[in-house]
Amino acid sequence: MKPLGTGDPLRLGPYRLIGVLGAGGMGKVYLGRDSSGRPAAIKVLRPELAHQSNLAQRFVREAHAAQAVQSPGVARVLGAETEGGRPWIACEFLAGPTLAEAVERYGPLDGTALRAVGAALASTLTDIHAAGLVHRDVKPPNIVLTATGPRIIDFGIARPEHGLTLTSTGEAPVTPGYGPPEQVLGQRVGPPADVFALGAVLTLAATGQTAYQGSHVAAVQYEVVHGEPRLEGLPPDLYPLIAPCLAKDPAYRPTPPQIAAALAPPPGSEAVWRQGALADDIEGREQEAGRLAALPAAGDTQIPGPSRRRLLVGLGAGGAVLAASAGTAAWWWLGKDDGGTTAAPKRDPWAAQPLKGYSANNAPAALWGPVSGLNSDMPMLLPLREILVAAMADGSIAGLDIRTGREKWRQEEAAAAARAAALDENTFVAADAEGTVYGLRGRDRREQWSAPGARAEVVLAADADGAYVTTKDGELRAVGTGGKERWTVGLPVKSTVSKPAWAAVADGLLVVSGSDGKIAVVDTKDGRKVWDTPKRSSYAMPCAIGGGFLYAGGDGLTAYALKGDGKPEWNVEPKGEYIWSAPALDGEVLYAVNDTMLTAMNAKTRDTEWTEEASTVALRYPPVVQGNSLWCGTSSNGDPDALKVYDIGKGRVAWEDRRTSRERDDWTMAAANNRVFILYTGSLTANPVF
Repeated sequence: MKPLGTGDPLRLGPYRLIGVLGAGGMGKVYLGRDSSGRPAAIKVLRPELAHQSNLAQRFVREAHAAQAVQSPGVARVLGAETEGGRPWIACEFLAGPTLAEAVERYGPLDGTALRAVGAALASTLTDIHAAGLVHRDVKPPNIVLTATGPRIIDFGIARPEHGLTLTSTGEAPVTPGYGPPEQVLGQRVGPPADVFALGAVLTLAATGQTAYQGSHVAAVQYEVVHGEPRLEGLPPDLYPLIAPCLAKDPAYRPTPPQIAAALAPPPGSEAVWRQGALADDIEGREQEAGRLAALPAAGDTQIPGPSRRRLLVGLGAGGAVLAASAGTAAWWWLGKDDGGTTAAPKRDPWAAQPLKGYSANNAPAALWGPVSGLNSDMPMLLPLREILVAAMADGSIAGLDIRTGREKWRQEEAAAAARAAALDENTFVAADAEGTVYGLRGRDRREQWSAPGARAEVVLAADADGAYVTTKDGELRAVGTGGKERWTVGLPVKSTVSKPAWAAVADGLLVVSGSDGKIAVVDTKDGRKVWDTPKRSSYAMPCAIGGGFLYAGGDGLTAYALKGDGKPEWNVEPKGEYIWSAPALDGEVLYAVNDTMLTAMNAKTRDTEWTEEASTVALRYPPVVQGNSLWCGTSSNGDPDALKVYDIGKGRVAWEDRRTSRERDDWTMAAANNRVFILYTGSLTANPVF
């Protein structure tokens, strides 16, 4: 939420405005409070648009449509003013995640929860249709899960059932994958259109996957009109209830009352909203919503609570969903100031609780582990939301629960170099021994797509467009998420199965650090080499990337502009016996080790913030930053190896954990969700941070 600014009203009707919850092309959504202290989400049409008749009419239509529906399953309209220079609609303030957020965060709904949601939505559609309306935009982001059940929001393109087909010029006619064939084709739509959308919604809720998929909007719409829905994963007892909703002919779809009766959940299903992670999420958002409503409104003088000046704001998952036809989620952070209180943004449910402090030189106990049987010779740790994808000693890939370390799944047939790379926060890419590339869902390894002809040998990196692999023919290949080859070029650096290159994608560029010590930057669109460097080390070293720059260790600690010409922006020569380690970047601070000294350096100014003794760092792998701690694995011949943890705020060692004496670099680390994962000699632990 943002404070009110110049031009924002202080009051609309009976509502004192507190702040701005969101803004779009048509207007703004404010948080308001009536005289009794009840919060409301108030949507306001921009003054400069009020004279445009089509937009003003749509706004009026939205208000009238929302007011016409009398149902506990929709957000109640508390008031509206559609005349004058500032038309507004005040809606009930709903606290809870959208169905889309809930499935993304907690996974598909089980049978009882799915029945409860489906039956409630079907009953709400019955009420909407009884009011003579067709919602026309039923989709997971427009369904809010509250303590009393699901609520449908956003009547922005709702229409009376009779006579209306396409939307006005410039309005999206249908959400891809949720609007029925008749709506895609611009034909007249009636209540069966909402039934089709409900079937698509329940498919996502049950499987975590959309019923209709494609690489772009037109492909999805084509599947809706001509293809068949993907219903794999639907519970057998619910398949015959959900599949008919997606019939192409509206006449063959069931009615909402029939759906509500068929999906009627067993007694006690209301517990879905009262226990478990979802219930905790809803309760947390309700509490945050209450704190939001208690904020002082502009002009208030003696309202207790946090200082407005300390209101730090943002938009994103984790806060209260505002049912004002905006579909917006808001979170906020109230910092301590002038007697204010603190309410941190809600963490992901799989995140660990950070340590409140630490005892100097006293390593805290691991959160879990050790888990044995991992591959230390060719290590790979990939945190992916609630799953840690890891390479195992037997050549397979496993998915471990980051909260417990327990194995959730195993991909037995992995490529010779068992590597994986994240496509996004939910999915990753891996290859099998035959060279087939797979896009897999992290939480259960469910296949999203495959490329049987990729001939992949090592998976290097991935992004939203697909995977980048080395092939059995010694080439660099890009494979799209649809499974088709995008381009193939010669390898710009050396990479083998036993000594694979390190790679990452940033700003449309693929950075590859080869086992020959060279770095090459490749355009992800066509594989064209943009620039490269001479040999910097004797092996592949990870680089740090951020702010449009690439930072590399080796013969120097060097900064390159990603979209430059390959000439160093700056370089710091090594001073000791050893080269610079692979660096880590946290914000504007760069961390790297030269000889036995760890240096924290401002990446922009090159000013040294602090240095500290580090022993001999494991050069091949960068330090890891998580929370206020930095983790380095060190190795000294003849002495025990040590894991050193630094307090980056104080620039000193927080604690040290000595391990078995070895004569090789054998540390691999990764961090996510307030955990640092340490792989050492085939054994994995998850460690707390502060």
